[in-house]
Amino acid sequence: MIGWGVAVVALLILLWQGWIWQSLVVYVVMFVLLRRWWASLKPSNDRDWADDLARTTHGTIQDDLVTLHNVRNFNWRTEDDYDICWETREYDLSRLHSVDMTTSYWGLPAIAHVLLSFGFDNGDFVVFSVEIRKERQELFSEIGGFFKKFELSIVATDERDALRVRTNVRGEDAYLYHTRLTDVTARQLFVSFVEEANTLAATPRFYHSITANCTTLVFNMLRRIIGGLPLDVRLLLSGYLPAYVQKHRGLQLDYSLKTLKQRGRITQSAIAADKAEDFSWRIRQGIPGWEPETLPGGQAPIK
Repeated sequence: MIGWGVAVVALLILLWQGWIWQSLVVYVVMFVLLRRWWASLKPSNDRDWADDLARTTHGTIQDDLVTLHNVRNFNWRTEDDYDICWETREYDLSRLHSVDMTTSYWGLPAIAHVLLSFGFDNGDFVVFSVEIRKERQELFSEIGGFFKKFELSIVATDERDALRVRTNVRGEDAYLYHTRLTDVTARQLFVSFVEEANTLAATPRFYHSITANCTTLVFNMLRRIIGGLPLDVRLLLSGYLPAYVQKHRGLQLDYSLKTLKQRGRITQSAIAADKAEDFSWRIRQGIPGWEPETLPGGQAPIK
């Protein structure tokens, strides 16, 4: 793409110097070649993937029972030191209890990664995360996300894996919000994640920084389920997504966004909980909507 830019600048100089037809002909030829090259780029599920994205989550649904294959449950010590673990897990949708949204920041306040946690009344939590599917040693690039550099992936993970790796290992700052999705909508959203994951496992697709990322993919799912959700710049500036969700009454109504953010900051509690078995309960202490009486079975977090 850099070479293309240099060539265009050179053609503009020639055009300025009076080489009009020659410049136009060369530009048309370049454009045709560019289109042919662009069309030749195809997504693939067969590459040397990074360990944490090496497998694709997929599942089956039989009435209320969902079986998810390749649920990631890594034990992270550092970004380069971890125990690899992929599991098959079963979830009963009739016991689906909650949906929480986490935004995780690593730099600019306007940019965050968005994850959704589904909780069940037996204490299980599973996180769905829309990710770029990085190859081994590959680094993320926002610009590359516009130009078919990365494949798209949906990964289901144990919650302790998904959140710990961001707060405890990568040093990100995370905020958890309890949503007000109805039981019906929560169930439909869970099923949509499974169906989308199955589609990507069968037919790979490129990640796109605007049209197919961690926010817009989930927005499109919800729009199909709920309908009427308007487009908004905060869908692209994902760090401000909680304000969009609050505006459309998706968060706890009795609290300001400032309070929800202050009380929803789980960075320190995640660091403190670390590898505790009751990690999911510990990080939810004090979060609006997750008072002890609302926990599954009315039980408080393990001390």
